[in-house]
Parts: sequence; C-alpha cells; structure tokens
Amino acid sequence: MLDKRKFYIDGKWVDPVAANDLEVIDPSTEEPVAVISLGDQADTDAAVAAAKRAFEGWSQTSKEERLAYVEKILEVYQKRADDMAWAITHEMGAPADLSAQAQVMTGIGHMANFINAFRDFEFVRPLGPQAPGTMIAWEPIGVVGLITPWNWPMNQVTLKVIPALLGGNTMVLKPSEIAPLSSMLFAEIMDEAGVPAGVFNMVNGDGVGVGTQLSVHPDVEMISFTGSTRAGIAISKAAADSLKKVALELGGKGANVIFADADDQAVVRGARHCFQNSGQSCNAPTRMLVQREIYDQAVETAKEVAESTKVASAHEHGKHIGPVVSKKQWDQIQGLIETGIHEGARLVAGGPGLPEGVNRGYFVRPTVFADVNNDMTIARQEIFGPVLSIIPFEDEEEAVRIANDTDYGLTNYVQTRDGARRNRMARKLRAGMVETNGESRGPGSFFGGIGRSGRAREGGVWGIEEFMDSKAISGWDSDA
Repeated sequence: MLDKRKFYIDGKWVDPVAANDLEVIDPSTEEPVAVISLGDQADTDAAVAAAKRAFEGWSQTSKEERLAYVEKILEVYQKRADDMAWAITHEMGAPADLSAQAQVMTGIGHMANFINAFRDFEFVRPLGPQAPGTMIAWEPIGVVGLITPWNWPMNQVTLKVIPALLGGNTMVLKPSEIAPLSSMLFAEIMDEAGVPAGVFNMVNGDGVGVGTQLSVHPDVEMISFTGSTRAGIAISKAAADSLKKVALELGGKGANVIFADADDQAVVRGARHCFQNSGQSCNAPTRMLVQREIYDQAVETAKEVAESTKVASAHEHGKHIGPVVSKKQWDQIQGLIETGIHEGARLVAGGPGLPEGVNRGYFVRPTVFADVNNDMTIARQEIFGPVLSIIPFEDEEEAVRIANDTDYGLTNYVQTRDGARRNRMARKLRAGMVETNGESRGPGSFFGGIGRSGRAREGGVWGIEEFMDSKAISGWDSDA
C-alpha cells in the first residue's frame, strides 16, 4: 500500500501537523491502495501563507515566463502519462484504456488549449474607438483555493491550476480525498517543471475540513469549486462573509433531444455517452427525450446498448465500464434505481444489484428506464451512475418544455438533420452548452452552465479571465 501522507507546501513535501489517516480504496477490488492524511487548520494556514508570500513575485512575472512554465508542465505531464493513468484507474475506477485515452488526455488537451489562448491574450486592451484613452486591464486576483472532484480528476485540476497560473495567481489545491493520487502526482509534475516555491500548494482533506477552511480563509481571494450543487451552495455561504470571488461548476441533468429525422446512430451514441465513465460525468445526457414516431425503436436500441455494455475491473484493458467510485456512491445509485421502479418507470435493462458473476467491487448494471415522465425522481435528480431515463415527446415545443423543466442547466444535446431546427433548439434550450448531432464543442471553447449547474466558465480565454480581475483605466498614454 502506498504511503502518501505528505502535503506539497512551499515547494517541499511536508508531513501533516497532526496525523489523520485515510485509506484510498480501489473501487474494483474494495481493497486499500494507498493511505493519505487529511489536513487540518494548521496545514491549510501553512499552504495559504506560502501562496501569499509567493504572490508578489509571481504576479509580476512576464507573460513569456508564465507561458514557458506551462509548456514545461505539459512536457513533464506527457512524460508521466502512464503513471497518471495508473493512479486514476486505481483511485476512482476508470478502466485502464479510458484512463489512458480520455482521462489523462483531457489534461493534455486543456493545457494545449490554454497555451494557444494565452499566446493571444492581452492584459491591457483598449475599451474601444469611442474611448481612445480608456483601457481595460486584466490583473491577478491573489491567492486562490481550488477544490476538485474525483470523477475526472485531471480534467478539473488542469482547468483550474493552469489558468490560475497563467493569470498570475498563487494557489492551494484541495483534491477529492476519495481520489487524491492523481493530484499528488500532478504536484510532483509541478515540482519537476520548476514552478517557484509557494506558487502551487496541495493539501489533502475533506470538504468539511480543508474545503471549508479555504472557503472562509481571510487570505484566500477566490474559490473555484467543482462538485455537487449541495456542496457548491455551502461553499458560497461560507465564502460570503469575506466577499470572495466564487466560481462554481456543479451538477447536471442533461436532456438529449432526439427527433424522428435524427441519424441512425443517435440513440446508440446517446446511450453510450450516458454510460461512459460509469455515468459519472456532470454533462452526461441522462434524460433521452425521443419523438413519438421513433420512440419504441429507440427504447429497444437503448436496451441493446445497455445489455451489450460490458462491466469489468478497471484494471482490465478493453472497451467496458468499470465500477463507480465508492460504496457510498453505489448505495445512492441503487436507491435511485429502486425509486425509479417504485415510481412506475418501466425497467427495460439492468436494474438493482451487482452485474451477473460479480461479487466484489462497486459495479453497477447499465440501466435503462422507459416511459419516464419529467416529474419522477430519476428524471429530476442527478444519479451519477450508468442510468438512462427515456421520455417521449410529440413536437418541438413539448421537447423544449420538458428539456428546460429542470433546476440544472449544464449541457443539452440535440439530434436532427434539420439545420434550422438545430439552431432554434440550441437557442431555446436553457443551458451553458448545447451539442448537436454528436459534434463536440471546438478546442478553446469553455465548459460551464447556468442555474444549479453553477455559472463558472472553464477553458479557453474565458477560463483565464475567470481567474483575473478587470480594471478600467482612463487617460492612458499610448505613446508611453
């Protein structure tokens, strides 16, 4: 079992002030793979103090210096890619190939996109021709607290650390205590890349402890959090007394609207997307809205996809889904599946219990419910497991009404060959992102939602600006 009790503070690996051990459980085996320590107030204070000391120097570095550091981080990250994939597989249960080809690669993609966006980033910009002497300056916020989840560890770490760094901030990262190994490896990468002491710090801990301590700390100017809506609300309240900037990327209940003229693979694509990463994605299309003309066939197709989706150990290579992250998560998903049955949804694939032939590990059967209405619990609550709810609709107006009847607003999806309808739907759907016909958002686009999904904007130039304050300056001498 790996001993990972140390924290990374002020450029050094240090012991916690007081021991508070927690085992990291491999969800494929239910066996401990490492032991970490949970930090307390003294550890948080030490990390914040190191970041505060480093801020003056780091905030004055040039654009070229910051860019060079990020390019070096990317180089070292790529060198450690196999180690990173191993860590993610063993801490949160992403299958080996998914870890290598998707989980790790999200970090590479985000860093490359930030590098491209930053090359053209202007820290001082003219307001416009109507005010030739007025400039808008973008400046670092200060010490930022970064709180990241377990489901896509490097996706979220790189979406926060890299733009915070490029913006001239110093930081304290608190990764999920359930899946901390990848972030500890990331701290090693930052160290090997030569990032100056105190600029990046990492303390393990839980939300009640280190998470809250960062949220209320008087020397932390911003909190960037990704996780549950419940926790995001608590962080907002905790940060209110010190008037911190708070950026929240929270849950989702994405609607995937499939019209009768959609391409032949629309249902297959949607079901697979729902089940990917064992359903543990906030942007998963978990509500499949299907037009009546093709509803029965869509239900049958989704059933076939679920029944052909293999469930196996994350340690194995191949195209399958692994376990969910923890026993707590497994229990919650099982309870929601039982609720779906109790409330009258038609179970057409999967269901409660472990998959056939499995007797250990937090594995969930890929599950499909048909004849769901939008008032049912499984249509309203984020399940965060491989559970798909299929809802019929008659026409475009009804599809929009059902899709928008949710507290969330992260990602919605539209499948139709009618370009004008795609455009109309994209504008009518209440969400931060809309993807159509299986086409991903382009490189440099942001990730973020509205409503109970939070309103953070992560990625591209928007992600860099999220970690900066704007300043309006009059009387600027352009000849100076």
